[in-house]
Amino acid sequence: MSDGAFLLKSTIQTYPWGRVGSGSEVALLANGNDASFDIDENTTYAELWMGTHPRGANRIVPGDRLLSDWLKENPQYLGSKLRQRFGDTLPFLFKVLSVNKALSIQAHPNKAHAEILHAADPAHYPDDNHKPEVAIALTEFEGLCGFRPLHEIFSNIKAIPEIQNAIGAATYTRINESKELSDEQKLKSYFTAMMKCDQSVMETNVESLVKRVGLLDVNSSEYTRLQGELLCRVNGQFPGDVGCFSIYFLNHIVLKPGESMYLEATLPHAYLSGDCIECMACSDNVVRAGFTPKYKDVDTLCEMLNYSGKTASENRFKARPHPSDPYVTVYDPDIDDFTVSKIELPADVTDYSLPLIDGASIILVIEGEGRTIEPLSRGSVLFVSANQNVTIAKSNGQRMLMFRAYCQL
Repeated sequence: MSDGAFLLKSTIQTYPWGRVGSGSEVALLANGNDASFDIDENTTYAELWMGTHPRGANRIVPGDRLLSDWLKENPQYLGSKLRQRFGDTLPFLFKVLSVNKALSIQAHPNKAHAEILHAADPAHYPDDNHKPEVAIALTEFEGLCGFRPLHEIFSNIKAIPEIQNAIGAATYTRINESKELSDEQKLKSYFTAMMKCDQSVMETNVESLVKRVGLLDVNSSEYTRLQGELLCRVNGQFPGDVGCFSIYFLNHIVLKPGESMYLEATLPHAYLSGDCIECMACSDNVVRAGFTPKYKDVDTLCEMLNYSGKTASENRFKARPHPSDPYVTVYDPDIDDFTVSKIELPADVTDYSLPLIDGASIILVIEGEGRTIEPLSRGSVLFVSANQNVTIAKSNGQRMLMFRAYCQL
């Protein structure tokens, strides 16, 4: 082990929505990260955690010591700028997700709101931090992200009587005919009424729409407009759930590998399927209201959301090339807590020097082999201290793909 760069043992979370056994990218990476880890083909492997979060703090290899404990004793390796801004710990949590079924219609509070929620209900909001996130597709990755353009949502509500029933016929008419409400206020009223719909009423109307869709030709324009495949899929996972109607309010986004979306505070979203890299501020604060057996806080969610409508394209996050390294793509949202870089080394590159960063970082190897002080291969997790020069001697003739999380201060 070198104080400048050393390997970490990552942490695995086995949530029910994860992919099963060796079909999970998380399981495969965990198998490469830890030689003693055996994949159980009956277990749902959902998340791989990298960082110092107390629910999944990584351990240093060798020695089995918590990275968080080592940093408390050696905070200088975080870098002076990072310490001045965030204290003597990593401000981000770095993850891989393998999603087999929908997880949570949700949003995250901003910092001020997180402090209020934590003070009032620490059992459900365990810290006072915000939780912006960036998701970068490793495979085709599917999710719901942000409200659709408002005219599109209003058209969906008008065309689908089952949604009107869930909102309540009288409520729908009152909102629709209101001259005082802005379009955003109308959307908030529609969405809130739907999310608070009695469960038996919701189940009846979801079942009605699913039956109606099932009678359509799957190649018809009406089947496409009603998103028949998606509706039936999420209803199969969460029968009669309010999330089934949320697909007509939120943008359905399918990301190709390397594409991303940024989930800022108050933006409604849900992941549906696929594998992704995820990086977030170090927090567990999630406000949920659908597609979940966990605690739902419908009032808080509906009150806090950003009801501005955007297209699916506008909700994709644009990465940028590194200014001086042709092998690096940068995902840099407008926050201090984290930045992510994708590093793609072609087969003919052998020795590669990582860009110098004045804060600590964590690197995950997705594909390929190489060596720093320690050998690197699929699943390796490398901690790199601030201002540390690291050269990777890559195996010739094969591509190498890595992701790096850090703070761009």
